[in-house]
Amino acid sequence: MPHSTPHLISRLRRRMRVSAARSRLPEQSAELFLAIIVGVIGAGGAIAFRWSLEFVTALFFGDVAAGMETVAPWHRVLLPAIGALIVGPLIAWAGPDMEGSGVPELQEAVALHGGRIRPLRWLLKAITAALTIGSGGSAGREGPIAFISGTLGADLARLVPGGERRRKLLLACGAAAGVAATFNAPLTGAFYALEIVLGAWGAETFAPVVVSAVISSAIGRHVFGNVPAFVVPRYSLATSYELLAFAVLGLACAFAGTIFTTWLYFVNDLWTRFAWPRALRLLPAALLVGVLGVWLPGVMGLGYDTISSTLQGRLPGIELLLLLALGKIVATSLTLGSGGSGGIFAPSLLVGAMLGGAIGQLMHGLSPAFGTSEGAYALVGMGGLFAATSHAPITSVLTIFELTGDYLMILPLMLVCGIATVVARHIKRPSIFNLKLLRRGVHLELGRDVALLNELKVRDAMTTKLVTIPPDALVGGVLVRARETEHSGYPLVDEAGVLHGIVTIDDLRRAEAEGLLTDPVTALATHRLVVAFPGESLNDALRKLGMHEINLMPVVARDDHTQILGIITHKDIISAYNHALARRHTSLGSTTKSEFFE
Repeated sequence: MPHSTPHLISRLRRRMRVSAARSRLPEQSAELFLAIIVGVIGAGGAIAFRWSLEFVTALFFGDVAAGMETVAPWHRVLLPAIGALIVGPLIAWAGPDMEGSGVPELQEAVALHGGRIRPLRWLLKAITAALTIGSGGSAGREGPIAFISGTLGADLARLVPGGERRRKLLLACGAAAGVAATFNAPLTGAFYALEIVLGAWGAETFAPVVVSAVISSAIGRHVFGNVPAFVVPRYSLATSYELLAFAVLGLACAFAGTIFTTWLYFVNDLWTRFAWPRALRLLPAALLVGVLGVWLPGVMGLGYDTISSTLQGRLPGIELLLLLALGKIVATSLTLGSGGSGGIFAPSLLVGAMLGGAIGQLMHGLSPAFGTSEGAYALVGMGGLFAATSHAPITSVLTIFELTGDYLMILPLMLVCGIATVVARHIKRPSIFNLKLLRRGVHLELGRDVALLNELKVRDAMTTKLVTIPPDALVGGVLVRARETEHSGYPLVDEAGVLHGIVTIDDLRRAEAEGLLTDPVTALATHRLVVAFPGESLNDALRKLGMHEINLMPVVARDDHTQILGIITHKDIISAYNHALARRHTSLGSTTKSEFFE
């Protein structure tokens, strides 16, 4: 009877695994159903915000379909100031998370707060962003829409059972739905949520996020029509040699994106130093934006009319294009750096279009061999500039493709976005979103707080209760023991305590399939080991696991790599990280009950 107990336990564990796998199917079905609901709700939030923005814009400026050039100069100065006098007190009362695009707040909620956001923040964001942009402030609508729909998804997560993973998932589904609906761009919405908001993705998150984006985009098409956001001519690459010119555009986008990010936070620091009351901080910035708009009306508001004319090939001279690009950077930095509510997506597109158009004209002036239209350079520059600021090349490529419906420029677009991302990361590693969190002491990378991972050490997470295998043990016997313990790997340690290698459960299964049960296990093992040390950070250990595409490492002493101290796995690192987050945010448990009344 004692000998049969381990086998009985092993059978029970196998049955539990089968039951858990079966239970995942209803759970995944429930998440897909919730993703559909979030898609509908997120589309509603995006549509309502766009209508609100149109209403506020019409209230301040009347019909500006022809652009801000038709507005009287004194209106361009006065009306943004009136908007600032309304928005400033609202943001001062609502809290600092109403400032800017709201995307860093979504990232922080996912990485540090288990997908929790205070309820009804979407309503305040909709009001403050619509007033900021509609009164002439230089900002975009896409970040606020992602925040609005993302927080609607987070609010739904409060009403349904599920843990932290589901809360994060529904928040990401909401962000995807909002972007997809406003742009008629389901791929852009999905990858915006996965690449920027979540910072990583897998099979379990991809499907629900895509479902939300598709449902939301279908609703958006019904309301706004099935047309791309920008109508452009059918541009195409004249010759492959012209990719060299687009490589130069990629470099230019990287430097311009870095200037944009640096200037935005410089203005933010400058405005913070002034002793103005928080409610009045937006006023002087709004006046400056209005004065700038007297000479360069295209820098005010969303700027989509200016982008459209550029994409159509109606480009002014190089000097004016560069002035518009620089003016938009300054105007957006003043609007958002002073504490206004709005995104950086539309400003990035305008700056990129102006920069691309200028470089296109320059290349045409240098050589007639560069036959691609100057408007095509503006098109590609839009994606490159957003890639440089967001460090999200996949989203940038898909965005331009879906916004214009133009696939013919995909090669230069991919090249420019890739170069812009790599070079911009080299110059200034954090993106325009992550830098806001970094200044709060939160360093996010791949959706995790790197600062926390650097604080934690391998000794805090490693497993010290080891199941070791003698190097001369036979595969058949090790398989029996493996089925009883269910570890993912086993160190080979001799009687003297010397580490000889690691054998994984996959190695053992392959040997069983090949009929090698009587072979010594050392023949299967990996002997050139990647090891970790007790004093190393979990971030370093995680990088080693990812770099070598392995799931576990032996932990050894620095002065003697043959003496094993423990084992650390990817699961151990994530578990230690989550426990540390829980300790850091112990107040969450008490605040979540009262959040509904805040």
